[in-house]
Amino acid sequence: MSNVPAPSYYRATATAYEPYAALHGKTDARVAIVGGGYAGLHTALGLAERGVRDVVLLEREQIGFGASGRNGGFVFAGYSLGEQSLFDQRGDAQARALFGLTTAAVERIRRQVARYAIPCDPVDEGVIWANWFRDPAVLRQRQQLLAEHYGVQWEWMPQEELRERVRTDRYFDGLYERNALHLHPLNFAIGLAGAAVEQGVRIHENTDVWQLRREGLRWRLETAQGVVLADQVVLACGGYLAGLRKPIDRAILPIATYVMVTEPLGDRLADCLRTRSAIYDSRFAFDYYRPLPDTRLLWGGRISVRNRSPQAVQRLLSKDMQRVFPMLKGLKIDYAWSGLMSYARHQMPQIGGSADGLWWAQAFGGHGLAPTCAAGDLLAAVIAGSDDRWKQFADYGLVSAHRPAGYLAAQASYWWQQSRDWFKTRLEG
Repeated sequence: MSNVPAPSYYRATATAYEPYAALHGKTDARVAIVGGGYAGLHTALGLAERGVRDVVLLEREQIGFGASGRNGGFVFAGYSLGEQSLFDQRGDAQARALFGLTTAAVERIRRQVARYAIPCDPVDEGVIWANWFRDPAVLRQRQQLLAEHYGVQWEWMPQEELRERVRTDRYFDGLYERNALHLHPLNFAIGLAGAAVEQGVRIHENTDVWQLRREGLRWRLETAQGVVLADQVVLACGGYLAGLRKPIDRAILPIATYVMVTEPLGDRLADCLRTRSAIYDSRFAFDYYRPLPDTRLLWGGRISVRNRSPQAVQRLLSKDMQRVFPMLKGLKIDYAWSGLMSYARHQMPQIGGSADGLWWAQAFGGHGLAPTCAAGDLLAAVIAGSDDRWKQFADYGLVSAHRPAGYLAAQASYWWQQSRDWFKTRLEG
């Protein structure tokens, strides 16, 4: 078992930037944003692009410290709630509109990377959904649903083609989502922060907001060494709870997921992958992985109600990787880490606000890159003007996650679904 030289591969290869100073003293702002992840950064940048310059963003740790700087780096449309459930709950028109926000967000991310020259290693070659099971019905059903009700075309990838690109006999047929990409998520967050600062946003790292209260007609945010008075406030803390408003914190479950990165493979990478696309499989408890520019393989998977040590993450994910690519047995793992995602019971983002100027964006549940971009755009639009598109999420409100009992329910549900995956695999032989 190798020693882990840095908390994550992303942190070890992060774009260098001058750290943003902690807040000291008292300041005023039109908008104060708490949380330096994607949701907060997209909101800040969206406001700046709309001409709102008087924006302060406060981050307790560093930009991209949470899930935004730890995830798999997949940029694709959709939500944690699957397309079928979204259609069943909202009907054809509303489901299509909600899904369309994320397809538009994928394109907006492409434009942001290009416009602001963000060095985040984007690979715009799609994502493959590989079928773990012999039965192609789940692929056919999803392909038809996306085409008929969402106007999205995923290409059928027959077994021979899939196995030519992904060198394993573990998978059968697959679907190819062309309108998707993958990138270095922490460097993307750092790039968003730099773009926002260039347009007048003030960012303060290492600034823990420990109290939020009304002071007359404004909001007062207290930190260890400073105060912000703001007309409006956005809470965007994800799984790393701010502890500022109980109804907002109580509405999510912080759930851990795991990621590791191998040593550089060099020419050996072609022994397992002959594609630059990212890949995930059709199980509920799926693996996800992608090749990195330096010939490493990034591998992620599993969810849990607790973080694990880097050594434990390595053990778990190495076994998962070897089930797909047995030729990689004994491969050195250079980095392994975990991070907290925020989930809601309804499995949809919670994007909302109140009449007194308090807004929130959270519960992106493992599908964060495109939905956080959509959320930031929606909140920036309403705060800068009178755009009410954010109300499309009104039916997915701040439903209590019932912690700590909710943790037990979430873990039990995951284990149940994982056992179903195992049973179906065994039946197929």
